[in-house]
Amino acid sequence: MSEDPDLSRDDRPAEASEEFEHREDHQPIDDLLERIRFTCEKLVRDRASRGDVKILSRTLRELRYAFKVFAKYRDRRKVTVFGSARTSSDAAAYRQAVTLGKAMARDGWMVVTGAGGGIMEAGHRGAGRELSMGLNIMLPFEQHANAIIDGDPKLVHMKYFFTRKLMFVKECDAVVCLPGGLGTLDEAMEVLTLLQTGKRNPAPVVLLDEPGGAYWRHLHDFIVHNVLKGGMISPEDLRLYKVTDDVVEAVDEIHRFYSVYHSMRYVRDRLVFRLRKPPSEALLAEINQDFNDILVDGRFSLSTPLSEEDEPDLAELPRLVFHFNRRNLGRLRELIDCLNRGYVTEPEKIPSSQETPPEA
Repeated sequence: MSEDPDLSRDDRPAEASEEFEHREDHQPIDDLLERIRFTCEKLVRDRASRGDVKILSRTLRELRYAFKVFAKYRDRRKVTVFGSARTSSDAAAYRQAVTLGKAMARDGWMVVTGAGGGIMEAGHRGAGRELSMGLNIMLPFEQHANAIIDGDPKLVHMKYFFTRKLMFVKECDAVVCLPGGLGTLDEAMEVLTLLQTGKRNPAPVVLLDEPGGAYWRHLHDFIVHNVLKGGMISPEDLRLYKVTDDVVEAVDEIHRFYSVYHSMRYVRDRLVFRLRKPPSEALLAEINQDFNDILVDGRFSLSTPLSEEDEPDLAELPRLVFHFNRRNLGRLRELIDCLNRGYVTEPEKIPSSQETPPEA
């Protein structure tokens, strides 16, 4: 397989300017480009080895090209689907991934996968070529893109797993993990780590078992009985994911997450939730009472767009503004759930859809 020709060309200033039209902060980027140039000069002064510089060069080129491809679709919701490349087309998990892809595409979502066979192929088969995007990893085996996405301009070939995983998580609005090998486990755990540490904005994560299967259920049991009981996570961290064996329930979980909540961003020391509709006065009062533990100071308050946001396409959305402690991300997810359902309830120790039978 030949390398993507666009990766082998030198970057041109015009290209860079075009790509950064889609940046989130809408601020001049000259200072950031100058930092990149300054870093390159420091590499020379540091006498970095050719091998080290080669890694940096390839990383920058891979990400630049991936940003360029995805920039055209930044306004589209996307679900990233993980799962085994070795799943056969007659397996229940394969059929589930096809059904999932169809359901999400029907609702206008794009489906992003690793572009290989098995579950990745199934997700693309369900979504169809037009609504599929792929991030293929170049390996000496299992490296060929599936027939649905092969040759499509929405397919990106990447050498490094870490750049690939960055794009998987950065560009998606939801994640669904079906059963898979070490790579799938790695991807699932990385997503949950990023959510728990606030390195990734909140998003729904569904661990989808085969009908009647227990692949992810066993992982959940391990987390509850060892990680949670060992005091290494908080009970609310279990809210960061959902375990189910039902595709309809998985799709509902994703759509429910965005039923009222739209998106978020930080403005100085304030966290701004953009909402599809404002909470009622009663709900706002409940939130101020029940979620004050995640505030550094002040209260939750409704607002119009803050001047620093400068995002005209979101100007009509009401805002919920607060000084978040940036620590209790599981509780932040609980807050989103409350806004979506329209009322506050006392959180259970374990989500009802994931309850684990008591030990004998």
